[in-house]
Amino acid sequence: MTAPTPRRALLALALAAATVVSVPGGRAAAAPAEAESAAGEPAPAESGEGGPAGEGAGRTVDNRFWHSYAHWRAGTHQGTTARHGHRPGLAIATPAGRTEYTDPHTGRKGIWEYASWTSPVHRSRVPGTEAIPSWNAHTPAGTWIQVELRAGYGTRGATPWYVMGRWASGDGDIRRTSVDGQTDGTSTVWTDTLAVDAPARANGVRLADWQLRLTLHRRPGAAEGPTVWLAGAMVSDVPDRFTVPAAAPSGRAHELEVPRYSQEVHRGQYPQYDNGGEAWCSPTSTQMIIEYWGHKPAAADLAWVDSRYADPQVCHAARLTYDSAYKGCGNWPFNAAYAATYDGLAGVVTRLRSLADLETLVRAGIPAITSLSFRTEELTGAGYGTAGHLMTVIGFTVAGDVIANDPNSPDNPSVRRVYERREWENAWLRTKRHNAAGKVATGSGGICYLYAPARPTVAQIGALRAVGVL
Repeated sequence: MTAPTPRRALLALALAAATVVSVPGGRAAAAPAEAESAAGEPAPAESGEGGPAGEGAGRTVDNRFWHSYAHWRAGTHQGTTARHGHRPGLAIATPAGRTEYTDPHTGRKGIWEYASWTSPVHRSRVPGTEAIPSWNAHTPAGTWIQVELRAGYGTRGATPWYVMGRWASGDGDIRRTSVDGQTDGTSTVWTDTLAVDAPARANGVRLADWQLRLTLHRRPGAAEGPTVWLAGAMVSDVPDRFTVPAAAPSGRAHELEVPRYSQEVHRGQYPQYDNGGEAWCSPTSTQMIIEYWGHKPAAADLAWVDSRYADPQVCHAARLTYDSAYKGCGNWPFNAAYAATYDGLAGVVTRLRSLADLETLVRAGIPAITSLSFRTEELTGAGYGTAGHLMTVIGFTVAGDVIANDPNSPDNPSVRRVYERREWENAWLRTKRHNAAGKVATGSGGICYLYAPARPTVAQIGALRAVGVL
């Protein structure tokens, strides 16, 4: 239910997919330090915090994702190429070289061919204190990818290239992992989040711009390599706050039919993956939405799961989201990337600004996975307190109360809960709170995962744009 180790509540999730929407592309082979031109930059209505096009005041979140053929042609290629298709992507054309990688979690050494792509520099519409990347990729056996992020501090220099993930959809070649201990004395990587350190933040240091570097690896001589369909990041500057303004309810009830799975059913199962089901709120929530969109693992994929266990797909999701460095299944980008391994799905991590944004998504048929922290008495009906927990928002009552699939439930039928709007809103959107010991702790500031079709409907595109993901 809670994170296995302390982590900053700088988290956010969401997904907004590689869409068929006409998103402006960029120049081919732009220099790595060169900022995006007007051609490579999305229109104001397609990025940043939700609101009318051109509305900049009060914006706290900026999203930028590359996913079209034109996007992949932009940036700097070192052995990579952009591929057309029903889902455009980035792939290896001619390897740029070979490298040795020793897996820190298994000790296995391997030689890999690699090629890399460096994105254009994205100047954030919100100079931020945190950045969280997202990626969607296909990594067949014998392949993996590394995702790095570098951010500029405006006139104060820039970060080094930080590794934000070494990732593969399976675990037969490498163990997917975040990388601990990365800092330059001004910012630090905390599992899946790059954050400006508190003293620097107090002195006005912000992430003014950023770029990604994707390195694709494959076995030497292999005919097939990885394909990256979507990559980008969410940058945010959410102010410190113990309470948030209340968002007026729409006055319309709406509920999505999302499968219900309890993490507690899996208590004690596969403790090598984050101590078993007790800590599986993230992959359990992810699996609910994957199935809402009509997908499930194939029977062959589940053959490793003990046949006595119910809902083996939840065990599978835990294994395939597990971060060997974090020693948990709650790495946000890893969950979004896992969801996007299913055909036609895309996933991103983002922040939303209000319950009104969540209502907009739900009315368009898009449920969202949200990160909350609260004491037992702060969320009526939950029956527990948590330093960090994921649950899926599936609807709203006429009064605006939140209908959630809460995986911290004793069994599947009891997963559906209705939580009082104002309590839930504050537990999700605040960045500061008092824990059970009375000490100041952190809150997620509106983090959520969004999983949606890579080719969304017109209504879904409108909703994703309205909340600032597209």
